[in-house]
Amino acid sequence: MSNTPHVLADVFPEDHSVLHKLKLANPHFVTLSDRYHEVNDEIHRIDAGIDTPSDDYAETLKKMRLALVDEISGIVSAAKG
Repeated sequence: MSNTPHVLADVFPEDHSVLHKLKLANPHFVTLSDRYHEVNDEIHRIDAGIDTPSDDYAETLKKMRLALVDEISGIVSAAKG
């Protein structure tokens, strides 16, 4: 478990092996995963008070994170068969 909330391993706690396999075999998943972690880290910095952007920007990031989770969830579900 990470100190940053909402890492993919926490979002998909039952699917660690699927996440690992996807990282090794699916370049699109790797791109989505990397982008998810970038957005999530930025949100964490905002929530921790390290960065102080506008509320609109923070909300945009949160919507991006949700959209990424939705797309990643679809890939994880398909990989589980």
